[in-house]
Amino acid sequence: MNQFSTMDIFAGEVIGTALLILFGGGVCAAVNLRFSKAKASGWVVIAFGWGFGVLAGAYTALPLSGGHINPAVTVALALESGQWSNVPLYIASQLIGAIVGAVLVWVAYYAQFAANADPEFAQGTLGNFSTIPEIRNVAANLATEIIATVALVLPILAFGATTALARTGTLALIVALLVVGIGLSLGGPTGYAINPARDLGPRIAHALLPIPNKGGSDWGYSWIPVAGPFIGAAVSAGIFKHAF
Repeated sequence: MNQFSTMDIFAGEVIGTALLILFGGGVCAAVNLRFSKAKASGWVVIAFGWGFGVLAGAYTALPLSGGHINPAVTVALALESGQWSNVPLYIASQLIGAIVGAVLVWVAYYAQFAANADPEFAQGTLGNFSTIPEIRNVAANLATEIIATVALVLPILAFGATTALARTGTLALIVALLVVGIGLSLGGPTGYAINPARDLGPRIAHALLPIPNKGGSDWGYSWIPVAGPFIGAAVSAGIFKHAF
């Protein structure tokens, strides 16, 4: 992580994470909001939207910062390599980028969010920004986030050890497809944050944005999609160190 300059890391992670959230939050808004042409398109559309978000964000950030766009990935790489000096910069940049991306989703769907001012059409809006569990169970929700993050981060560490992927430049594409698969297979219980910035940044934006009748930001749940991915990152790094 030390091969990139401070400004490049900041720019790459802010831009890359903002693109991730613009695509991912955008597809959630497209499927969920009442006056969207993609209304009720379903979970498969959401999973692919997030996968394409990873594709756009990672490839854009790759030459500047390595394209982490996820604090869990950053922490796992630091645990594996022992290089921690730029970890705070990566995580702060990712969080800023996630907030920026969420604000861009709000701008893009401004008219749809504004329609929430009419009580007849008002609906909760948090699901367009952050994750909401289908069944609220702390242990189960935390376990889901840990397992899903391991399913993301452990393959990423293994992919990074495969020189052919790095040489051909297809690593980000493979990771994007991996995210689609995780969404389809493991996204049902919690909405699969698997990325602390992906959930916390948009949740902050949701709390601050002037969306009428937006509902609460569910801060009581907010620690799970942050802690779960960080624990999953540590588990992934431990498995990688001992098994590969």
